[in-house]
Amino acid sequence: MRWWKALGLAGIVGVAATGVVIAREERRRRAYTPDEVRERLHARLGATPPAPGEADG
Repeated sequence: MRWWKALGLAGIVGVAATGVVIAREERRRRAYTPDEVRERLHARLGATPPAPGEADG
C-alpha cells in the first residue's frame, strides 16, 4: 500500500469521526427544552464578572 493511499484513508476516517462527534453534540444540544436553555443562559450570565467601567446599579 502506498503512503498516499494510507494518508487518504486516514483523512476519510478523520472526516467520519468528526461527523460522529458533531452529530452527537447536536443531539445533546437539541435535547434541551427552551426553558432549560434560558435557565442555563441566565446562570452563565450571572456567573460572569461585570465588565470594567460598567456601572453597578
